Amino acid sequence: MWIIRSNKNDNLSDNELLEKYRNSHDQNYVGILFERYSHLVFGGCMKYFKNEDDSKDATLQIFEKLLDDLKKHEVQYFKSWLYMVVKNHCLMEIRKNKGIEVSSEDVVDISNNSMESDLNLHHNIETEKEDQLQKLEGCIETLKSEHKDCIDLFFLQEKCYQEIVEITGYALSKVKSYLQNAKRNLKICMENKNEPQLRKI
Repeated sequence: MWIIRSNKNDNLSDNELLEKYRNSHDQNYVGILFERYSHLVFGGCMKYFKNEDDSKDATLQIFEKLLDDLKKHEVQYFKSWLYMVVKNHCLMEIRKNKGIEVSSEDVVDISNNSMESDLNLHHNIETEKEDQLQKLEGCIETLKSEHKDCIDLFFLQEKCYQEIVEITGYALSKVKSYLQNAKRNLKICMENKNEPQLRKI
């Protein structure tokens, strides 16, 4: 059984919830994050396990681990960080329990994005890839809610157009329009964020 909590903190941002949890160790704050992102975590697990039971188990394992990890580490961009945690957890479980070979490309990804480096992402000397990831997360947060929904479903959960229609209730034409506009706005936002760096060179 998961955490019993009130609804008074539901409107807090991810960073506010993380800060309150680090200060108080009150599991209710992680419970809010669990409800907020469990569908994304489960969708990410399904991508790897192709099995609802294994994906449900992995979802709970990931969030139970967060109860300890988030006491010790600060995370500035929770959703992006969580996505990498899900990916690494699933790949490691496949290697450990299923006996399924992981490609050399995935193995490199595991070593380069280990749990330790993910948890200390913003403390380490940022690589260009990490910097771009943070900028992208910031740009995604500027999108309209319907645009963010479609971006999450299409790119993070790898849903097709029809699946997005069924999940969101948006018309097919709207889904295509939202994705097109979102990608254009993200491109403009990223170009604007990178422009100051280009001027320094």
